[in-house]
Amino acid sequence: MLYKTVGIIGAGAWGTALAINIARGGANVNLWSFDGEYARFDGVDMPGNLTVVRNPDDLANMDVWLLVTPASFCRETLQKFVNAYKSQPIIICTKGADNKTNEFMSEILTDVIPNCTDFGVLSGPQFAAEVASGAPTGSTLAGTPKVIEAGRAILNLAYLDETDDIIGTQIAGVGKNVAALISGFISVNIKSENERAMIFTLCCREIIKVGLALGAKIDTFTGLCGLGDLFLSATSRTSRNYAGGVAIANGEPLIGTIEGIFAYDTIITRARKLGVATPILTGMRNKMRI
Repeated sequence: MLYKTVGIIGAGAWGTALAINIARGGANVNLWSFDGEYARFDGVDMPGNLTVVRNPDDLANMDVWLLVTPASFCRETLQKFVNAYKSQPIIICTKGADNKTNEFMSEILTDVIPNCTDFGVLSGPQFAAEVASGAPTGSTLAGTPKVIEAGRAILNLAYLDETDDIIGTQIAGVGKNVAALISGFISVNIKSENERAMIFTLCCREIIKVGLALGAKIDTFTGLCGLGDLFLSATSRTSRNYAGGVAIANGEPLIGTIEGIFAYDTIITRARKLGVATPILTGMRNKMRI
């Protein structure tokens, strides 16, 4: 099947960056924005085959959908699109979990649109501005064969790591937010480099244990959505979560949404339900007082 039209739900930085990337590849893109606004990047023009829309019905006849709405608004937003959905494959590009229910995005999607059987997740080391500017970027694409086919056709990224591990890819995305928050915090709070490395490693191991208990594959955590995204988010001050951890350690106000704070609750809550011990993660959370 040819995927010539793409509907993108969410016109924040990541949704707009993906829209620009896909439009550059030749597909016609309808970028849905709840208020008609969209992110802008310095030195980057919007392609002529990219249209910003406000009506969910404008996505009804698109060949594939990308879901790029903030995690906390995922359910509310998807409910607007139930009547417009025509069995297109859906690629979830939102990293995170619902901050009230601790649900992963795929769980919300299948609850709101139960007839959606072809869905997947795109996750990896992706700073939106760099994707918009055309910088080479690699990502993990997890999903059904139809989702993999669609992703290959529309995503103009440097490399796609392909897998069917949808849950693992999501846990890696949630977990790296926690790890980046911790990394920022201990970069200030702990002076010993040996101790920082120890704490960071043990926290990551506990996150992986939660993922494996949920059915994730170990290889997923060594891929772009795992090690790749972890390296990007946990070592760069450009990362909101790393910067958030630094701010917490310094007693400074937090700027913007820090996904790692909500992700922390998801990981700990899931671990308790699964009977997975997380003493290091729990201890660090108590130190951060979040």
